[in-house]
Amino acid sequence: MDTRRLPYLVELDRLGSMRAVAETLATSTSVVSQQIAALAREVGATLVEPDGRRVRLTPAGRRLAEHGRGILSAVDAARDDLDPAAEPSGTVRVAGFATAIRRSLVPIVAGLAVRHPALRLTFLEQQPAEALALLESDGADLALVYDYDLAPAAPLPPSLRGGRRLWETRWGLGVPDDEAVPVGAATSAEVLAAYADRTWIGDSRNDADEQVLRLLAAMAGFDLRITHEADSLDLVDDLVVAGLGVGLLPQDRPTRAGVRVLDLPDPPVRLRARAVVRRGRESWPPLAAVLRAVVGDGPG
Repeated sequence: MDTRRLPYLVELDRLGSMRAVAETLATSTSVVSQQIAALAREVGATLVEPDGRRVRLTPAGRRLAEHGRGILSAVDAARDDLDPAAEPSGTVRVAGFATAIRRSLVPIVAGLAVRHPALRLTFLEQQPAEALALLESDGADLALVYDYDLAPAAPLPPSLRGGRRLWETRWGLGVPDDEAVPVGAATSAEVLAAYADRTWIGDSRNDADEQVLRLLAAMAGFDLRITHEADSLDLVDDLVVAGLGVGLLPQDRPTRAGVRVLDLPDPPVRLRARAVVRRGRESWPPLAAVLRAVVGDGPG
């Protein structure tokens, strides 16, 4: 059924005559008659019947006109909801890693609530692969993901679009604070070489940390042993303090007492955060408002 024909039937139900419908819709009575006849063929029911020199709706026509009012209202609501100039209204589902949610989203929630009171945000803490899978399956509207410059992420599938980078941060090597640090280490490989005999801590839900560590260890000429895996940075701190291993930690994050984060100078280790959306979705007003708040002017 072509919903563009419904206004002719709805107006006939309201106005009672073909001529009045034609005047209201700025067309001719023949066009009104043709559109209603075509609609009757599409639904397989008689919609109008003679009533003297005029016509009236049949019971089927009246029922379809009642449905038509709801359908046209829904179409108008959908058009308004998708209008880039419309006031954002609805729920934006965000899947992302904890640091990005804490750093990029939590600070904007209050401001968005003031500017767009009908907009809602929901958060789901996920690692990049998990967040992208949710985005592809329409389980999320926005994914906040990361990779390292030394371990770039695989290209996105055609259905997804990566936005501008949100931010990046340097990472170093987390070691016990009560130990002597390498002196004169000019490269990242030399820093790692000083801990070649240690056990190492990886990430339990993302192998990017392990890729970076193994690359730097290979440059230093040794094979590292990843014994523990942790998704929580606080747990990595605890493992380091307990002497159970060393591992990557962000340099701009306060660590717990007993942990020192050594600089990895050359090559540096940089974590890069970015926003990803489904192609064609970025103009949806609620998502566009969130993107503007997070990255300035949306994905590029």
